[in-house]
Amino acid sequence: MTPLTVLQLAANRWWTGSADPVLQLTRALERRGHRVLLGLIPGDRFELKAREAGIAPVAGLSLRARAAPGDLVRDVLRLRRLVRDEGVEVIHAHHSHDHWLALLARSARGRPRVPVVRTFHNLRSVRRGRLARGLYRRTAAAFAVSRQIEARCHDAGLDAERTFWIPGAADLSRFTREADPVPVREEFKLGGAPVVVSVSRLAANRGHELLLAGFRRLLERLPQARLLLVGKGESRLRLEQLIAQLGLTDEVIFTGYRDRDLPAVLAAADCFALMAAGSDDSCRAALEAMAAARPVVARRVGALPETVVHGETGLLVDDDRPESVASALAALLGDRERARAMGQAARRRAETEFSPERSVEIVEGVYRALA
Repeated sequence: MTPLTVLQLAANRWWTGSADPVLQLTRALERRGHRVLLGLIPGDRFELKAREAGIAPVAGLSLRARAAPGDLVRDVLRLRRLVRDEGVEVIHAHHSHDHWLALLARSARGRPRVPVVRTFHNLRSVRRGRLARGLYRRTAAAFAVSRQIEARCHDAGLDAERTFWIPGAADLSRFTREADPVPVREEFKLGGAPVVVSVSRLAANRGHELLLAGFRRLLERLPQARLLLVGKGESRLRLEQLIAQLGLTDEVIFTGYRDRDLPAVLAAADCFALMAAGSDDSCRAALEAMAAARPVVARRVGALPETVVHGETGLLVDDDRPESVASALAALLGDRERARAMGQAARRRAETEFSPERSVEIVEGVYRALA
């Protein structure tokens, strides 16, 4: 089939939220023969990770939401030239700022308007009101990374014919069953202890307080258990103080930001825990844990109810009671054979349901219908 030229726009500078899904989509589209241009906020982790993946971002763009008016005008003009000179056939936006820029830039002199599509990566990004409805009326299609977001899109004025659910995607080749847990267990002196790993930015509303309260109750049943908190963020000091107040200083370990050896960190876990969706409702951290063959204990938030099969690939917690979290963790850590079986089932589910190829097939089909 004829390859397409697609412009991906993500007004994001950090290696969080939309960043990894955008790179996954870009690489998957390129593997299918399409030409993909990537626009992002330059100068930080997202650009670095894109270049490491062999993707050179479009030069000359700012994409900063709080840029000076002159920078916004320059972005629109740069994008219009890009659409014209590169023969862009679809513009795919991932944030509200680049969504507006895409609509302003989609018309190039002498060419018909290029269709604009949007991925909504979290529930709060789907806006309501007159201004948002005007934006969405001019949007050719929308992708939702959870069923909850899909329903919110319909409420916001994006009809069912233009709204498409897409599953999250895990890098299956990076997160494998074969990763070696020994270096991480030795680094943190874990020995043979049952270990819970949680990967999330150390920030407000990420569920760390609930997880810590549940883990404290777990220790009443499994005093040898350990919890690894993976990530960095502005809440670390506050969480350290909370851990001290709970008397968990010896049992809870901050690993810091672990990017290069994250597969090994997950391999050191007996189960993975996630209490909040974070900045991307597809919950990439849980998908990566599943790809690493680890069972997941999670709250029913974001896409987690669609991701984790309760009792098969992990356990879902229906409330915010620490006792419920403790019971779910104990059910897996107290039966490590069951946990391993669930982890294997999680890997199989990641392979069949959450490969980049499955998501890109949906996206590619929409692109072709619009182009």
